[in-house]
Amino acid sequence: MDWIIAIIVGGIAGWLASMVMARDASMGILMNVIVGVVGAIVGKFVLGLLNIGADGNWLMWFIAALVGAIILLAIANLVQRGRVR
Repeated sequence: MDWIIAIIVGGIAGWLASMVMARDASMGILMNVIVGVVGAIVGKFVLGLLNIGADGNWLMWFIAALVGAIILLAIANLVQRGRVR
């Protein structure tokens, strides 16, 4: 059951991050979910470095996923265009 919630939260976080980074038109639903789920992993790592735990709190997991997805999209912008929007 947790993986279904992770996919749903990751998809929402990926979609919001793609809107923030102005990449929503170039990404589909599947890429939003992938960026959100991978972003959750990156965000949890970043929050762990800052000693902010996201254990068991769905709001912190969502924030971690959103921050991680924005970081991933910023890196993708750097690689594709040579700049962050």
